[in-house]
This record gives sequence, C-alpha cells and structure tokens, in this order.
Amino acid sequence: MSAKSGTGTLYLLPAGLGSGALGNVLAGSVLSLAGRLTHFVAENPKSARAFLKHAGYPRPLAEASIATLDKNTPEAAIPGLLGPLQRGMDVGLLSEAGCPAVADPGALLVLAAHRAGIAVVPLVGPSSILLALMASGLNGQRFSFHGYLPVADAGRAKALQALERRSLREGATQIFIETPYRNEVMLRALLDHCADKTWLCIATDLTLPTEQVATRRIAEWRRKPPALDRRPSVFLLLADAAAPRIT
Repeated sequence: MSAKSGTGTLYLLPAGLGSGALGNVLAGSVLSLAGRLTHFVAENPKSARAFLKHAGYPRPLAEASIATLDKNTPEAAIPGLLGPLQRGMDVGLLSEAGCPAVADPGALLVLAAHRAGIAVVPLVGPSSILLALMASGLNGQRFSFHGYLPVADAGRAKALQALERRSLREGATQIFIETPYRNEVMLRALLDHCADKTWLCIATDLTLPTEQVATRRIAEWRRKPPALDRRPSVFLLLADAAAPRIT
C-alpha cells in the first residue's frame, strides 16, 4: 500500500545500546532527523527524553510530545497513536535501546501504519542481535531469534534443550536474550543443560567501552565462566555438528 497524500512519515529511530557516545553508533543524519521531530512514540517516555537530551535535541524537551507504547498497551489503543501522522506530522518511533520494532512492542504501530497507508522509514542504527551474530563466528546464513526464554527453572532447561536440538536439526544459530539481572541464572542453566561440545557465544555490553564477545564450547565456559550480572548480553548457541569447520 502506498503512502496517502497529506499524511506524515513514521520514522523508526534507533537508539544507543547504552550510555556511550551516540556519534559512534548513529549517523549524523539520524541525530539530525531526531532533532527536527516534535512527536514521538516510545516504549518508555523517560528513557526517550534521556536519549533526546543525549542526542542534543535542539528545543526544550517539554515541547516534545511522547506517547507510550509498551507491552501493556492494549491493541485497541494503537490506532490512536496514528493521530499525529494522519494530521500530516512526522513521528519518530523509539525503543528502549537499539532498533525499534525488533524484540520490541513497536511492531504493532508499524503494522498499523502500513494498514493506514502511512509511509514507514527505517533508519540505520545498532542492533544487539545482529552485532552479536556478526561477531560470533557462528552460522550467519541461517539463524533464529527467540527473545526471552521461560523464567522458571524447568521451563528454561526444557527450552534450552529444545534450541540445542533445533540447532542440530536445522544447522541454525539460536539467539536469545535475558533480563540483565537474570544473566547469571541463564548462564548456569546453559552450563548445566547443554552438551559439552555445543558452541556458545556471549556478547556483552555491545558498543560500550566494556564490550566483551567470546565464543567457546560449553565445556570451556564451565572452566572459566564470565561475570555477567546486570550487564546487557546476547546469547548465541549452535550445536557442534552444525558449526562452521576450520580446515
């Protein structure tokens, strides 16, 4: 569906992955565009204002209209968020970190914009999922992202074993994340329930000065597990038989 005449454009604005310098991860054109917008939809208005301030927003932040779209937003409320766009105003969609609408409730607004004939423009920025995959050395031709795994111990163990089997069956890298304060529990589950030779990449604090990315077999991680508590991390798993071979 082509964009309707007289409507605004929904810009998908990437944010940084942490408190590092935005100029290192976002193009000047993205920061410039963010500075000219007055209407935003964000997962968290408070962090959105912090991002705009960090990005050098050129007007008082009180003048920026920021609507909320989070996991608790009812689907019935989504059409109302299109109001400024339908009145001809451009709107920026912001995630908490990284690219909006990827592992993010913003996808609901994007789909509603398409259905309403509103132009959607994605802008280039950091994605922790793709950065981790790029740096992992695992299969980047075939992969799946699963978001968050079950929190309960039994459910988490069952999910990890299912991902390991799927990786072996499909030859695909399995990618998932965890709330940073539960990283240590996730790591322990991986070390307890995955096969010795399974490959695990842990990508932590991506784009930040403390960034660490390492890919090792489960047996190697058991000997020297990393400190991950409250550090944003991406986990990538690939069964040994499906891993690339170095000849």
